[in-house]
Amino acid sequence: MPGDLDVRSLRYFVTVAEDLHFSRAAARLYVAQQALSRDIARLEERLGSKLFERTTRRVSLTPAGEWLLGRARRLLALHDEILRGDTTGTPLFVDVAARGMTPGRILSHARRDPSLEFFARFHDGLGESLPLLSAHRLDAVFGRPEGPPPSDVDGMLVRWEPMALLMLEHHPLAEAAEVPLAALRGVPVCWSTGDHASPEWRRAAHRLLVDSDAEPSVEHPHVVGDEEIAHHLRIRDVAVLTLVSQPPVAGTVLRPLADPVPVYPWRMLWRRGDTHPGLAALRAAAAELAETEGWLERPEGSWAPIDNASR
Repeated sequence: MPGDLDVRSLRYFVTVAEDLHFSRAAARLYVAQQALSRDIARLEERLGSKLFERTTRRVSLTPAGEWLLGRARRLLALHDEILRGDTTGTPLFVDVAARGMTPGRILSHARRDPSLEFFARFHDGLGESLPLLSAHRLDAVFGRPEGPPPSDVDGMLVRWEPMALLMLEHHPLAEAAEVPLAALRGVPVCWSTGDHASPEWRRAAHRLLVDSDAEPSVEHPHVVGDEEIAHHLRIRDVAVLTLVSQPPVAGTVLRPLADPVPVYPWRMLWRRGDTHPGLAALRAAAAELAETEGWLERPEGSWAPIDNASR
């Protein structure tokens, strides 16, 4: 007898069925294509039916796949409706991506309402947090999507955040009030250090350094926490690419980048149709901070990751 169906496999199936393209579906789901194919194969094994016909040129649904699609959509909608239920008084679980930075400020702003309870979590980018969002283990996440979000997810741009360099006080670039991008030419710069350095950040940061003719440092294990960041800077004596909301690190200075200003697009994402009052508070907090501090005013001529430049 086949085993029970799991919700994740059904979500994966529906996404592939909507795109009829495994790599695009994997990008929407923020999972590796190999993992997506493996889960679809397991679902086919449980059902005892092939769901997709795959050639080098196209993907199409089999009759069994067509039969399952409508039922899977209805089952997922019912599952989400049951889990949503009455959210009054229940805490909201938020992945703020990095301690003390822009998403954390939005969360702190929303917490001014004493009737709402929030729990903050920290994951290494949307690749880890988005599946937890779809699985109802998180309620809101922050990051930089690198493609269309999953079909059951809504979102909003919350900030075009300027990038900056974090350096030891004696670093040659530390003397100026801001650092022109041209000054990075030939300069060793680390792009994978800091709580904010998720995989989607690292790809954007590396692209900026290559575009600026800097010398991206050799990629290394993710360094997080003030003490570890300070130690990393001391032993390597490089500048670290970060954001202007970077919390202070002892013995270092933070200098914004300019000419042009490179910006990072922070977005907040949540499940479509979720009516939790904490989500409304987060959206209102983001909108208020954007209004008072100009977060959505992208500097003229600024550099941004290509896949988010027009969003």
